[in-house]
Amino acid sequence: MATQELDIVIIGAGVSGINAAYRLQNELPARSFTILESRTEMGGTWDFWKYPGIRTDSAMALFGFPWRPWPYESTMAQAQDITNYMKKCAAQEGIDKKIQFRNCVKSASWNTEEQRWTLQVDATLEDGSLEKRIIKSWWLIVCSGYYSYEKVQPAAIPGIDTFKGQVVHPQFWDDKVDYAGKKVIIIGSGATAITLLPAMADTAGSLTMLQRSPSFIFSLPRKDKTVQNLSRWMPKRWAVIVNWWQRMFIETAFVKFILTFPNAGRKFLLSRAKAQLPKGFDIEKHLSPRYDPFQQRLCFSPGGDFYKALHKPNVKIVTDIIETVTDDGILLKSGEKLEADMIITATGLYMALLSSIATDIDGMSLNDTINQRYVWNGCMLEGVPNAGLVTGYTAATWTPGADVRTRKLIKVIKHQEKTGTVIAKPAMNPSERARYSPKAFFNLTSTYAVNALDRLPLSAGVGVWRMGTNWVVDVWQLMFSSVKTGMQYVGKSKDV
Repeated sequence: MATQELDIVIIGAGVSGINAAYRLQNELPARSFTILESRTEMGGTWDFWKYPGIRTDSAMALFGFPWRPWPYESTMAQAQDITNYMKKCAAQEGIDKKIQFRNCVKSASWNTEEQRWTLQVDATLEDGSLEKRIIKSWWLIVCSGYYSYEKVQPAAIPGIDTFKGQVVHPQFWDDKVDYAGKKVIIIGSGATAITLLPAMADTAGSLTMLQRSPSFIFSLPRKDKTVQNLSRWMPKRWAVIVNWWQRMFIETAFVKFILTFPNAGRKFLLSRAKAQLPKGFDIEKHLSPRYDPFQQRLCFSPGGDFYKALHKPNVKIVTDIIETVTDDGILLKSGEKLEADMIITATGLYMALLSSIATDIDGMSLNDTINQRYVWNGCMLEGVPNAGLVTGYTAATWTPGADVRTRKLIKVIKHQEKTGTVIAKPAMNPSERARYSPKAFFNLTSTYAVNALDRLPLSAGVGVWRMGTNWVVDVWQLMFSSVKTGMQYVGKSKDV
């Protein structure tokens, strides 16, 4: 079996992976690298999900790549448009030629003696046959996101097996799902449910969003004409950059304000919602969450489409607890019965940071010990050598967070090159560990995040042992903080 030797392997050809590839080839041009992608196309989330209306829930001015910002007017783009944009950006930079599609990483093992990662890969060939491959790399950068494509968040829905209609989870939606003229119940109140409701409203016979508790929903304009307006006075490429910085400032200030003043933030969000709702709508019951803004992800509505859908006679929200599913609908704790031909279980993601890859460090399972390790600057794990784990922000737009963390990893690699060290791993001494109170990796109280705590690393919330939620703060630390703090660098002596 042939072995491929590389300096760096990126896992995942989604937004984070394509961005990491760009940063690597521009800042570390002498280093060989590849992107391993298990699917047949790039795009990650945006190529995978197929449910009606699938779109980003962040403003594209920031969600696009910082090195080639989103050039179109649409504020929140449809999945296919995002995928096409990614393909265009990758082709323009030659990144598409670095991707090995249909290459699924099954295991990753670090060997300190070799000072290398060994990846066991299943490659699907053009004729459909499977080829076992081995790839060795100096560095490993995991950009496969934070949820499993194969599993969904288990939801205890009593009686769901007795339902005689169709049960669909949005993660496994395909073109065979037909909801035209049917009585449909969407179970859930997160970003997926908020997207599904307006997308299905004109086609479904009746549409009910059944939620146990509400989410905050904020409307953004469908189009952003800032670039168009600025282009009257400057070249378009400048206008795009100016728009990016403007959007970053607005978002950073918005998030900071709401996190600092949650009560004021709540009043602001609810007042914006109330102005778009039908007369007599019970906003306190159906759209006023028990939690503060950003304790769970803030949902966005392009052009207020969610609120517009609630004006339709066939659409409603019900806030209640499921007593049981019956053969033809759902019986609620309140005694109300909702009839249904189809139930959509938009109940959350199954979080899996390592993308179900069996990972070990010198024979010790990382999967079994990940919940005991602290995260370093949001991009490396305590005790894990030469490996990055890239995720984006959850309380703000994903891409700026993923980008600043990737640049931090590159700063570590450059320090290794400068000092001649071959191993870099975050290290925390026992006295330091004793001072910290473990916090969640993601600062979310959503059920799918709480249920995943035993599969996620820890955050101390201070110093280098933090995730980071503010792009301005993270960029400042990227530029001026030392990559030696909290890190152990080892030379060719192999004295680890």
